[in-house]
Parts: sequence; structure tokens; C-alpha cells
Amino acid sequence: MHYLTDKLWFPNVNEATTDGLLAIGGDLSVERLLLAYKSGIFPWFDNEEPILWWSPDPRFVLFPEKLKVSKSMKQFLRNKDYTVTINKDFRAIITECSKAKRQGQAGTWITKNMIEAYVKLHKLGYVKSVEVWKDSKLVAGLYGVDLGNGVFCGESMFTKESNASKVGFITFIQNTNYKLIDCQVYTNHLESLGAEEIPRDLFLNYLK
Repeated sequence: MHYLTDKLWFPNVNEATTDGLLAIGGDLSVERLLLAYKSGIFPWFDNEEPILWWSPDPRFVLFPEKLKVSKSMKQFLRNKDYTVTINKDFRAIITECSKAKRQGQAGTWITKNMIEAYVKLHKLGYVKSVEVWKDSKLVAGLYGVDLGNGVFCGESMFTKESNASKVGFITFIQNTNYKLIDCQVYTNHLESLGAEEIPRDLFLNYLK
């Protein structure tokens, strides 16, 4: 296991453990975060833990052309009065994501330091937020990293109404031109929308 210092570097992703853990420590500076995402690495850790860096193999991704929208979801999209925006209130989105309760997780990995780090990335144009509004109230949303290489690295989402986060996710994908959506690790929710596992080496090729 590699322990990072102030030096700006990451070990080769092939040195990650079987569950994808690559390195411990370092910081959440803009430079390190950008290097991480360009290298197929992302941070994920709890409040009580040091910074943990991951690069799982296989990688869970969604090819936009394989997006699955069920008949019931298509009807829901037509009938529900939602407004979807991009980058209208990033801080609100990441804050709500940090509050969302996750099955099997006692706390949140979106710490205060994490929020401020991604706010900086957002101001520099490397992070996007998707907001879902109903009656002028924020009811769902998601955010992720966009390095300008055709890959959107999804980080987290939240919802306060059933299916509202799907509205944001589907609308975002259908109205953008990404070649790949990085979902990082497997979830039933995203598999139902068409996400699949691919070898890490193939994912890294898309990053290039």
C-alpha cells in the first residue's frame, strides 16, 4: 500500500488491491484531484478515515447510447412537472448529497473539506451540477467531474422525491454528448439504467 505525502503523484493503478484501494493520504488540492481523475482514480473515505484513493477493476460505467428508460419512466418524465438545470447551484447540490442517507453507510464520505475542494473545481469549470426543481424547490440533483475529454465522472446524487434523481440523470445524459459516464462502482440503481462493468484498462483508454 502506498502512503502519499506532499509530493504530487500516484502509483500505477495496477498496484491497487483487489477491491480497488490504491493509496492513502495526500491532500484534496485542485492539482491532485485533477491528476487523480485523469489517471482513473477517485477519493472515497469516511470522516474518521484518512484520504483513501481508489481505482477499481472492473469499472462501472454507462455508455449513453445504452441508456435504458423504461416505459413507466418515459411516462413519468412526460407527466411530472420538473425543471432540470445545469450549474445553477452547485454548493446546494453537493451539500444535499452529503446529507443523503445511504444504505449500508453510517455517515458520509462528502466531508466539509471535500465540499470545499469540489467547490474550487466547480469554479474552475471542472465540475458540473445537475439540479432538479419542482415548484421552485430543489428536489434532486447530482454532480460530477468533467475533464473535457468526453467522459463525465459521476460522483454523487440525491433525491427528495421518488424518481426525481432519475429525471435529472436521464435528462442530463440525453442532452449532452459524452462518450462515457463513469459510475465508479456497481449499484443496482444505475444498472437498471444501463450501466455495466468494463475492464479498468478499457476505461483508461477512454480517459485518453
